[in-house]
Amino acid sequence: MNTPPLPPGTERTEGSSVQIGALVPLTRPGWVEAGQHLLAGLELAVREVNDAGGIAGRRLELVVRDTAADPQRAAAAVDELARLGVAALAGEYHSVVARAAAARADALGVPFLCSSAVLDALTEQPTEWVARLAPAQSHGWQVYADFLLSAGHSRIAVAAESSVYWASGARILRDYLAPRGGTVSELDMGALAPAAVCDELVDNRATALLLLVGHPEPAVSIVKSVRRDPRLADIMIGAPAGQPEFAEWATLLGDDSAAIPFLRYLPGRLSPLGARVETALRERLAAAPSFVAFEGYDTVAVLAAVLRSHGADRARTAESWPRVAVEGTRGQIQFSRTPGISVWQWAWTPIQVVDRDPAEPDRFRILHAS
Repeated sequence: MNTPPLPPGTERTEGSSVQIGALVPLTRPGWVEAGQHLLAGLELAVREVNDAGGIAGRRLELVVRDTAADPQRAAAAVDELARLGVAALAGEYHSVVARAAAARADALGVPFLCSSAVLDALTEQPTEWVARLAPAQSHGWQVYADFLLSAGHSRIAVAAESSVYWASGARILRDYLAPRGGTVSELDMGALAPAAVCDELVDNRATALLLLVGHPEPAVSIVKSVRRDPRLADIMIGAPAGQPEFAEWATLLGDDSAAIPFLRYLPGRLSPLGARVETALRERLAAAPSFVAFEGYDTVAVLAAVLRSHGADRARTAESWPRVAVEGTRGQIQFSRTPGISVWQWAWTPIQVVDRDPAEPDRFRILHAS
């Protein structure tokens, strides 16, 4: 829901709701399907909190703002939500957008529990105000690199667009693979058309191509070009950022959507809580829930527990991150300081490398787990 601003000088009373500001990409160029799943998880958890009595008898309320994958829009939303008096901020999927939101939250003193963005440097300096559920990119992408090596791939090409996030991913892969005998060659998608990628792959003698590009384009066009080139029949296409997770991927690519491994943050087997939430999310989405929907649910579960224990005071919420111990859908959630990570980090959510089964593209196969 979108709550209108309060009239000037108005303050919320004790009897009013406790509000959480939710940052979600719901329009293009944001990854809309990811945003819808994230919001479904957030909303489901809020409903369950209210059904169980709310926060000390006060209703929990989401104040949703669409970031549309725009860092400036996200920062402006944080400013607005802070003025509205939200107790905390939640959400966001895109790493570069989350970084802008985290910087403003830190500057304004508003606690922000980031649901899904993975960029290591979510803030420039260590902060007490921001915590994160998703694994840091350096951790998750090293798991993906281990998968590549175990599958026999040491000559890797990355089709990369210009972005802090993609550049960070390429650097993590290069730094991790080089001491283990692997090489990473970068194909600049600012200069290459999708069809020209094929010639570069042949010249590089790469055995795996990783998509470090936006969805649906140019990712979909690159996959189609590579799949149709007989010279590249044996090359593996990978998408560590998770593009194949969502139904739109299968809709746009059909059979070509399969056998493209990606990172997914789920355990091999869901707990009873996770299984119950999966059923409820499936009903809400009318589709299988992605890991992003579980991230949304867990975000509210953590914030609700903190708000029940410490009230809606922002400073007390931020101080509580190291004392959190909440049973989430994917395991026990606790935050700690992790070397090289500037925010309070859940270390670590379960990580899988998964692909769509070529025999049944709607079914996922677990290829590697950590």
